[in-house]
Amino acid sequence: MVGSALVPFLTTSGHEAVRVPRGGFAVAEGCDGVVHLAGENIAGRWTPAKKRKIHESRKRGTQTLCDALAPMAKRPRVLVCASAIGIYGDRGEEWITEESETGRGFLADVCRDWEAATESAARAGVRVVNLRIGVVLSPRGGALGKTLLPFKLGVGGVVGDGRQYWSWIEIDDLVAVILHALTDERLRGPVNAVAPNPVTNREYTKTLGRVLRRPTMLPLPAFVARLAFGEMADAVLLAGARVQPKRLQAAGYRFRFPQLEGALRHLLGK
Repeated sequence: MVGSALVPFLTTSGHEAVRVPRGGFAVAEGCDGVVHLAGENIAGRWTPAKKRKIHESRKRGTQTLCDALAPMAKRPRVLVCASAIGIYGDRGEEWITEESETGRGFLADVCRDWEAATESAARAGVRVVNLRIGVVLSPRGGALGKTLLPFKLGVGGVVGDGRQYWSWIEIDDLVAVILHALTDERLRGPVNAVAPNPVTNREYTKTLGRVLRRPTMLPLPAFVARLAFGEMADAVLLAGARVQPKRLQAAGYRFRFPQLEGALRHLLGK
């Protein structure tokens, strides 16, 4: 989803974008920058096999890429590597910045290993940006794409008690943030890729219902979410973090969609 939006954005901004096939890292030599987004989808019930794929697709894939970049004679100047705000764990109402401690749990462990896998590139002199991405809003996939149909049918509602924070980012902002990270040398290390105004799941539900002009009266109770999704429910659907994009804002990035309602109306043509 993100890669499909990123390539046309880069090319229309005057840049040449080359998709790198798995194992074809040699084509990155001589490029100005590399963006690494690959990883197993975390949606669905987490069986032991699924958890291994989630972890290894991020850790090994990133390690292999960085080990290939490090010895290049004309290595890229910058690597923007996806990470996720899942690194902070479930933090309630606490405001989170890049300086905050990381959290506990499976996703936090995965993200720590994911970011650590970029160290060989950083040691070789590549400017590495670990982009801690929030809930990406796009009608083509992610949280919005998956919930759009039930909300349109009037059967959407809060998840659990609805108090968990969703730190979100609109897809057009995300691709613009990636370009900003590629070109702004002030950015390196962890960078939170989220809009500056996170909302609770209850606020998200009410806002989406208002934009679609549909009722949101059918909640998904926590016990039902756990029955359906197991561990993933507690780690993703019922957990949250109230994250701020401190480093992006300090580097002068101006969000196109800082407020949720404006982002949803733009995405849904409302």
